[in-house]
Amino acid sequence: MSSQFGHAFRISTWGESHGGGVGVVIDGCPPRIPLTEADIQRDLDRRRPGQSEIVTPRDEADQGKILSGVFEGLTLGTPICVAVTNKDARPESYKEMESAFRPSHADYTYQAKYGIRNWQGGGRASARETIGRVAAGAVAKKVMAELIPALEIVAYVKSIHALVAEVNPDTVKFEDVEANIVRCPEAAMAARMIDFIKEVRADGDSVGGVIECVLRGVPAGLGEPVFDKLEADLARAMMSLPATKGFEIGSGFAGAQLRGSEHNDPFVMEGGRVRTTTNHSGGIQGGISNGETIFFRIAFKPTATIFRSQKTVTVSGEETELKARGRHDPCVLPRAVPMVEAMAALVICDHALRQRGQTGTTG
Repeated sequence: MSSQFGHAFRISTWGESHGGGVGVVIDGCPPRIPLTEADIQRDLDRRRPGQSEIVTPRDEADQGKILSGVFEGLTLGTPICVAVTNKDARPESYKEMESAFRPSHADYTYQAKYGIRNWQGGGRASARETIGRVAAGAVAKKVMAELIPALEIVAYVKSIHALVAEVNPDTVKFEDVEANIVRCPEAAMAARMIDFIKEVRADGDSVGGVIECVLRGVPAGLGEPVFDKLEADLARAMMSLPATKGFEIGSGFAGAQLRGSEHNDPFVMEGGRVRTTTNHSGGIQGGISNGETIFFRIAFKPTATIFRSQKTVTVSGEETELKARGRHDPCVLPRAVPMVEAMAALVICDHALRQRGQTGTTG
């Protein structure tokens, strides 16, 4: 099913952007994990619209409600359902999209596939669907706090358009990321990014960029050697997010310009365990984590909805022009940071539970 993700820790998201609500059902969460709505709300608040002057002004509190699977503050081992009610839906803002396809949106492809679509804000294609992912990611983080206490997941905005931040993935901290509204840990560059996003929005346009994510404390041994390679599942997770256009891990595409003698990560013994002196592999070799820091980057395209007149066609095949209305992010990256973290947490949690089932340990 296209709305499900994971194996041992499996989620199914539901709901449309301007429907009654959105949410997720989580199956496979171990019992007796401490969990409250506040644990989930922290990440939902980081994802929600209206949180700053550089994101969509849609006024949603995005209050998550746990409907099942938790009793007296502990998970039961049964399916967990988290629901968020849509409070500020304005489907009338999308009336023109009922008959005209928005350029670079999923309007045409949904129509071609199903012969019907929810044109009110994009339905399932809206980034509002990611509420369920972020809620599930928060639950996965609680599971990991029990199974892999040393695990750290830190995502941040690496670049906006041509503005690139210098960030050390080995030392970057969550607090530095959250110190500004663009979620770039380099303060001086963050200020430039914010000003640039404001300029782009004032011009009725949009802009994209790159998010980098760092996973520290992942034990060696997670992942499968063939189709369910850890980096393959991470790539699938990240590329399933709205507006993503590219994924690379470790040296990425730059590694293609190196020789083997330059790219190989030599092994050494350090503190009684196997380490590597370099990390071009990005913490994964042969599809399995090697105990080093995992780091990867995701490219996000400019938001497809812009406030400029664009050429398009109608459902009946007539050429026309369309100028978007409604409330939209001029740049998706600040709100995509918690989405990336959530998907990373889901992948690591799923593989940790699978590893425990195979070997009795997570590393």
